[in-house]
Amino acid sequence: MSAAADVKSPFTRLAADFAESRLALFGLAVFMLVLIVAIGAPLVSPQNPYDLAQLDIMNSKVAPGGTSLDGLTFWLGSDDQGRDMLSAIFYGLRISLGVGALSTICALAIGLVVGLAAAWFGGWIETVIMRLVDIQLSFPSILIALVLLAVLGQGVDKIVIALVTVQWAYYARTVRGAALVERNKEYVEAAACLALSTPRILFRHLLPNCLPPLIVVATVQVAHAIALEATLSFLGLGMPITSPSLGLLIANGFTHLMSGKYWISLYPGIALLITIVSINLVGDQLRDVLNPRLQK
Repeated sequence: MSAAADVKSPFTRLAADFAESRLALFGLAVFMLVLIVAIGAPLVSPQNPYDLAQLDIMNSKVAPGGTSLDGLTFWLGSDDQGRDMLSAIFYGLRISLGVGALSTICALAIGLVVGLAAAWFGGWIETVIMRLVDIQLSFPSILIALVLLAVLGQGVDKIVIALVTVQWAYYARTVRGAALVERNKEYVEAAACLALSTPRILFRHLLPNCLPPLIVVATVQVAHAIALEATLSFLGLGMPITSPSLGLLIANGFTHLMSGKYWISLYPGIALLITIVSINLVGDQLRDVLNPRLQK
């Protein structure tokens, strides 16, 4: 029983440290609500906004709180195609969160392998990898993504490729820095003396000790990926109209702002802001918890 308690105690301590910030708990609660709404969009949405059989152009641009011809209440109004904005936001959250999570996982996997290889092998391998990382990070992320999407075109797979391309270098640099600190420690030298294979040393012994900074970077990069995807979709280079994210919803209503139809862009923008801020609040607290030197 005591052994089990000892195993769980670090996680319990981390959870207790995280819970010390009410702001972080609030961010976590908001993000979990957003995640539940996004996953359960078909169940909680008043309307399927992309089912043509449920749309009527006569219901377009209805103000918030108005009703449709068949009695459906548009709590956040409707857009120029007669879609319920609340339902469109729920479905848009699915696309935004899905793209952000998928691109982060893929970029994390690539950066993890590349960063470990640079730290472990050193020499010309490390030099080449880090020069590539430096070149990658010297250009703005939005610029690289714009160029890639201009070549690849629109689509969920295209936007994921673009986001992975601009993100992997962050993980590679983080993993390489953490692995350099751990590489010369006794437990790594002991594993090498036991003639363990290089992949086993890297992924079973070295990697677990590099995870804390990696978790923080991954959390922040999810929010960055969502914001970048929204920007690209707003510019017309991200998601196609058949798979609208929050950025595309904002873009759809931008042309109607001057005519007073503010709700078409405003509410998707608020949903995007809430999602990004909640993730950043969680990431900031994780940074403080996982790095004792930053704790107040």
